[in-house]
Amino acid sequence: MNRRRMLKGTLLASAAAALSPLRVIQDALALGSVESGVYRIKGTVTINGRAATEKMPLKAGDVIETGPGAELVFVANKDAFLVRENTHLELAGSVGATILRGFRVVTGAVLSVFERGRPKRLITSTATIGIRGTGLYIESEPARSYVCTCYGVSDIEALADASYRETIETTHHEEPRYVYATGETMIAPATVQNHTDAELIMLEWLFRREPPFVTGPYKPY
Repeated sequence: MNRRRMLKGTLLASAAAALSPLRVIQDALALGSVESGVYRIKGTVTINGRAATEKMPLKAGDVIETGPGAELVFVANKDAFLVRENTHLELAGSVGATILRGFRVVTGAVLSVFERGRPKRLITSTATIGIRGTGLYIESEPARSYVCTCYGVSDIEALADASYRETIETTHHEEPRYVYATGETMIAPATVQNHTDAELIMLEWLFRREPPFVTGPYKPY
């Protein structure tokens, strides 16, 4: 009986986890198009110290903070972002511009999908990442960063020593990396962690795009 109850709990948790991306996709379909700004909020999220609200505009120079258990989905031009809990994120570019040149993750985690043809520069506690039309997941901690080039091309460089750099090209999470603050090996292989294909599909679908790993006809509804 306990085993059956545990299995049921696991299935319910999986269903709940799948509901969030599906809900966002359904909302996007209902709208017909997605405008820049805050798209979905869960928990405590502030922008420049003010409580975030749906459709709230975002621009270069803004600072986003999420609390424990919180989550934010937002759109900037043709790029989309899923911000995890306990994250401090600073948007980069010409102050006030709606087209971002990149961002800085001081702490926390962000999953992003970017429009092709617009290079961006992303900064973590230990790395700089140049990207070109990429799906990317980043976690930023004081001693190391985690960078998964989910698909596309990224140029990863250690902040502490620019001689440590790699160009990564993938189609489906093939080459995740840790980037360390110190040590003899400052960029090292990692495994895929803490982000899903469903989340990437959800973010791309806001623009009716599909990640390259999706094959055949795909309908997320």
